[in-house]
Amino acid sequence: MAEVRVRYAPSPTGHLHIGNARTALFNYLFARHAGGKMILRIEDTDQKRNIDGGVESQMKYLEWLGIDWDEGPGRGGDYGPYFQMERLDLYKKYTDELLEKGLAYRCYMTSEELEAEREAQIARGEAPRYSGAHRNLTQEQEEAFVAEGRTPSIRIRVPESVTYTWNDIVKEDVSFESKDFGDWVIVKKDGIPTYNFAVVVDDYLMAISHVLRGDDHISNTPKQMMIYDAFGWEYPTFGHMTLIVNEEHKKLSKRDQSIIQYIEQYKDLGYLPEALLNFVTLLGWSPVGEQEIFTKEEFIEIFDASRLSKSPAVFDQQKLAWINGQYMKHQSFEEVFEASLPFLQDAGRVASEPTEEELVWAQNLVGLYREQMTHGAEIVELSEMFFEDELVYDEEANTVLAGETVPAVLSEFANQLRTLEEWTPEAIKGAIKATQKATGQKGKNLFMPIRVATTGQTHGPELPNTIQLLGKDRVLARLDA
Repeated sequence: MAEVRVRYAPSPTGHLHIGNARTALFNYLFARHAGGKMILRIEDTDQKRNIDGGVESQMKYLEWLGIDWDEGPGRGGDYGPYFQMERLDLYKKYTDELLEKGLAYRCYMTSEELEAEREAQIARGEAPRYSGAHRNLTQEQEEAFVAEGRTPSIRIRVPESVTYTWNDIVKEDVSFESKDFGDWVIVKKDGIPTYNFAVVVDDYLMAISHVLRGDDHISNTPKQMMIYDAFGWEYPTFGHMTLIVNEEHKKLSKRDQSIIQYIEQYKDLGYLPEALLNFVTLLGWSPVGEQEIFTKEEFIEIFDASRLSKSPAVFDQQKLAWINGQYMKHQSFEEVFEASLPFLQDAGRVASEPTEEELVWAQNLVGLYREQMTHGAEIVELSEMFFEDELVYDEEANTVLAGETVPAVLSEFANQLRTLEEWTPEAIKGAIKATQKATGQKGKNLFMPIRVATTGQTHGPELPNTIQLLGKDRVLARLDA
């Protein structure tokens, strides 16, 4: 059996998007499960859209996620170069071969002529496609266009009456008719090959056995099959994964600000790479059984492409937060604190060079919220009431404070706190018990007014520990307000 070889082929036009990360990850798991190879290839022919550092950013965050590749930038390999702009001579060689065989031709139409043709077709109610006006130019006609100073593009001759069918790993049987395609451009006027031409040459020369990608590429597949046929090359096995949608089941748009969509952003928020890899793997793929938390090694062992979903994958941010929280619970406290401290420092909550006392306080703060935290940056939001000069009460909190017995409870509790010689959770717990005894209030009538008056919240972590961390002066000021 031939070696499994897959590729992840991004354009360096931006940072690593969650959808691209999923494509890379599924290719990686597929290859590793089969004992095959993963190739990283950079499709950088769209020079206007490429950004400085785009390649390095893709590589950095793939590696951060735990996705490694066998060939490509930073690895080398026997099938390079791995940047398309370094392969232009190869594309020219294969373009010339198609021209010599008469399977491709030069088209000298201007963009204005093509647009006029397109508008006329639309006006007639026809689907716009290239008419083939320059399909059979004579040598004299070509020479005349060259004399005018026209630069040609090169188009493939689309065969007539051919059905392109393949058994897709995800979609199963898919077919397209050649009559639905006009002769399309394989090399632009600037000499740069188009995506659907270059990708076939690359996949063939790099011995790619399986092409796994998003189903937004599915209409590209018949065009690519035309190129394979023109050279007499065998098709790879195609698989088109369903797209990722938001919770309203609309296609995930990079302009959608309600969802964090870039791997770099998740890293910056303190998400763990293992958790993100776990979550992304479950976006459009499901294991057997109910288990949801897996190591990368476990995913490699059980990954079965037949379990790729035929339905769109819903991006559930709460699910991601839950998964990350599960991973954080298995970390040591030192790891959680180390991940949280920079966010407290960036928010000005802890000094950039804290004293020993400040460091202990910060450790206690993180310890207080550890069970609630779903990612490192969340500590800033969770602990906000520790840094507010004035508390803002919501409707539920105001209802608690309006209780008939509340003034007596708060007054007594403040008096009990003033008498404390030690400011420890145990001593504060004793003050709460003394307040209960003095006022006769217990349960919610005791704890809720104290919590709301000191924290502004109706729910939160262990109350004595919270009060201890707030500090005596701040707590008494809030109780006396």
